Amino acid sequence: MQVNPSNSGWLADYLEYRKAIYQSFLEDTAKDSHPEHSMYRILQPSGIMYGHPLHKTNVPDTTPLNKLKLLMAESLISGSLIYHHQEINSEDDFSDVIMRTVTKIGEFYNKIYPELSVSNRTFLGKRKSPLEIAEKILEKRVRKSGSEKQNYWIQFFDNIILFLDIYFFGQWMHTSSETMIAEFFKQEKEELRFSIIKVMSAAAHANKTIEEEEQALFDFFLKSSHLSARQKEEAKRDFANGVGLTDIYLPNQNSWLLKKFFLELAILTVWVDRKLEESEMVFLKAFTKKLGFFEDDLENSLLAVEGFILENWEQLNHLRKGHDLHDIGEEYLKRVKTTTDKNAFRINDELQKNSALKKLLLKSKTEKLSKAEEQELHEGLLQVLKAVPTFVIIGLPVSYLTLPMLLKLLPTNERNG
Repeated sequence: MQVNPSNSGWLADYLEYRKAIYQSFLEDTAKDSHPEHSMYRILQPSGIMYGHPLHKTNVPDTTPLNKLKLLMAESLISGSLIYHHQEINSEDDFSDVIMRTVTKIGEFYNKIYPELSVSNRTFLGKRKSPLEIAEKILEKRVRKSGSEKQNYWIQFFDNIILFLDIYFFGQWMHTSSETMIAEFFKQEKEELRFSIIKVMSAAAHANKTIEEEEQALFDFFLKSSHLSARQKEEAKRDFANGVGLTDIYLPNQNSWLLKKFFLELAILTVWVDRKLEESEMVFLKAFTKKLGFFEDDLENSLLAVEGFILENWEQLNHLRKGHDLHDIGEEYLKRVKTTTDKNAFRINDELQKNSALKKLLLKSKTEKLSKAEEQELHEGLLQVLKAVPTFVIIGLPVSYLTLPMLLKLLPTNERNG
């Protein structure tokens, strides 16, 4: 994909790329049980839910701001495609949805984020195209996020608001852009920003001790969150004294995606001190219940967060300094093993369907495989695990999971033949 976000016209180049892959994209996301599951599958591995965007694509200019610009465009447009899935039966339908989406990006930011507004005319009075407006707005938005800071956790809290942009834009695509609707979204945006502070405060107090690093993170986020003076004072009191779960505002629309965001925000906050204590797990279970989730949902989110960290270990310098890869990996593998054992029948059924893979698996128990055979078995087992519903939604840290690890993760009766 040859798209350079430094160049004028990069958004048009990106849309041409999307046009070439639209059919496979639609087929892939059509398998999900809900559009928000599709959105989560796209957003979670990218790191944009965690404030650490890691766009993995062939972009000539690899500066953080340009990566983020491309990732924001991809996230906003992918969300629109997912929610308008039923309307797209041809490339012309696809192009129509894309152009409506690009126009809506301009409307959304001009009305919900007036500080980022872009005029629809040039200095000489020439009307700008929706593509030009959207391109300029995305440029202004990512620059506002200050994404070129190097500290992982500062990036996490400084950029995490971008996820709310994507979430609200998905909602915006379903509504009229009347003034009353715009005012509602602006108010809801501010409430949810404040909720992020509340979740952080509650999670930081879970072990009854405010770590030095947690305090520094809170101070930084408070400074960059654009809260009102009243909200900032309330947030400071909450962080100093603790906040109860009943005091955390959550939206009434009961969005699965938004609830997953808040749950994984809480998980990442308690991870700041690099260890998950029993009191913090108690808090996470209580928060999970408040969100209307079950303990399996908490386990899946723990898997998602740990898997993200393991998959991107080399890029997360801050975590590497204070934590041992082996320790995180051991905890993660225990969680995965619990999940595979629960899905033993499904996994064994998938293996039975693939005679070549089954043959390789049996051979691996008695003979040393060639490099080509090891690679084939490795890729095949990853595909088998992806048949488990949990791993369809949250994905797996493919670069981390070696073949010996995968063999240990198979259900016990299958490993023993």
